[in-house]
Amino acid sequence: MPSRTIIHVDLDAFFCSVEELLDPSLKSTAFAVGGAADQRGVISTASYEARKFGVHSALPTARALRLCPHLKLLPGRHRLYGEYSRRVMAFFDQETPLVEQISIDEAFLDFTGDARPGGKIAATLQARIAAETGLPSSFGVATNKLVAKIATNVGKPKGLVVVPPGEEAAFLAPLPMSMLWGVGPKTQARLAELGLRTIGDLAAWPAADLEQRFGAWGADLARHARGIDDRPVETEREAKSISKETTFARDVSDRAELRRTLLELCDQVGASLRRQGLVARTVKLKLRWPPFETITRQSTLPQPTDLDAEIFEAAFALFQTAWGRGRPVRLVGVGVSGLQTPARQLSLFDSAPQDQRAGKLAEAVDKIRAKYGWDAVRRASALNDEED
Repeated sequence: MPSRTIIHVDLDAFFCSVEELLDPSLKSTAFAVGGAADQRGVISTASYEARKFGVHSALPTARALRLCPHLKLLPGRHRLYGEYSRRVMAFFDQETPLVEQISIDEAFLDFTGDARPGGKIAATLQARIAAETGLPSSFGVATNKLVAKIATNVGKPKGLVVVPPGEEAAFLAPLPMSMLWGVGPKTQARLAELGLRTIGDLAAWPAADLEQRFGAWGADLARHARGIDDRPVETEREAKSISKETTFARDVSDRAELRRTLLELCDQVGASLRRQGLVARTVKLKLRWPPFETITRQSTLPQPTDLDAEIFEAAFALFQTAWGRGRPVRLVGVGVSGLQTPARQLSLFDSAPQDQRAGKLAEAVDKIRAKYGWDAVRRASALNDEED
């Protein structure tokens, strides 16, 4: 049986790389996307210069500024990042139908059966990303997802590492245990007590003993340490929910601003539903008051929907019940669940004319935003402070 050709790609320091494209003066400086000037929140992505000081993603802003006092903080522009991500993922879709996007900046590609060497395919894609978007990327090529991802991490940034078939275990052997998927600090500490510090150490340990100590996870550890991973590249993932949320740089107590934010979030959720061909039965509202008290409320819709207006109507009703006028809000979020594909497409005689118009309008807006960016179309009600 011929070996598989799996390619893993990661856009290096993605959010920061996009910001550097728009402002070249940021290159070679310590900056981060996320957090806030008042030291609330956490870092989303740090530039490689900032990482020299120990700044990394998910680090609290206050801690990041103590490690790097001259760190420059930038607010995230997630719509823009999403547009760059879609451009890159479109390149992959043109090359193979087997694409598994696992995050906004990361994907697995399956080129099994392609006559070209995996390294040549990866080099071509890497060059195209750089030429057409200006973004740096790292690639790993191997016979399975586990080794391909680790190869990417070994080569970062701007790397391309190929692990030939049959050399998976030898490639992994000298690497630290922390590079193995699923080995966190606690597991690493337990393995260190056994004298196991590299992946090679783990591969040489009796698999039966690992299974006895760690259960089924121990058996997986033994296989992974030997570079064995049979998981396929999954082109579709079943979504259980879709949500969008915003954390304000400063607490917001203005009703009109909160309403506009909710409307915008509902538009994004509706667009995600339509893009995936889904409808939702339940709408969920999330609010966070300062300092960190968080509440959630939800309601079930009479009929599943993918229309922004119907999602907003439910979300705003929940908001009006939960929010006390003038109470400051730190975070607001909207989510939908009970996702399903429509049982059938309604005919002209099954749906009301206003529903048909709303659906066609939503589809038209989606197409315009896909071509020209999210801000190409904005609701008049989102610009209106009138209370209704």
